[in-house]
Amino acid sequence: MHITHEIKENINTNIAVDTVTLDYEGRFLRRKKLTSDKGEDFLVELPETRSLNSNDGFVLDDGRIISINPATEPLTLIKHPNLTRIAWHIGNRHTPCQIDTTCLLVRKDHVLDDMLKKLGAELSTVHAPFIPEGGAYGHGRTHDHHG
Repeated sequence: MHITHEIKENINTNIAVDTVTLDYEGRFLRRKKLTSDKGEDFLVELPETRSLNSNDGFVLDDGRIISINPATEPLTLIKHPNLTRIAWHIGNRHTPCQIDTTCLLVRKDHVLDDMLKKLGAELSTVHAPFIPEGGAYGHGRTHDHHG
């Protein structure tokens, strides 16, 4: 089994020999056995926990690169005339949020959905990769406080 200790950021995906599809939580790791989309097992052993992005790549010990593909997952699409107000409430809960010009996207959470409905938001479920904003200090993650 191959091992990777290195992540290459913003790779040209044409140089990758394979991909590994990971959901939002799966893209936050330090040490884990993964299986590529073509079925190759490899061990990720990084010096510290990392938040991985689309178009990052694992550099295997033989020099090959496996690119990271964000998985499709169930999300709540949020629409509201005052998205800034809704974004404030989401941020106040330290909840990761993907921001678009006409909507917000968060991971499915019935407690958060209930709060957003009470604020008058229009909610729908979509299935898409979740790629939230990275955070004020350059980190890709915050801690969810709502479970």
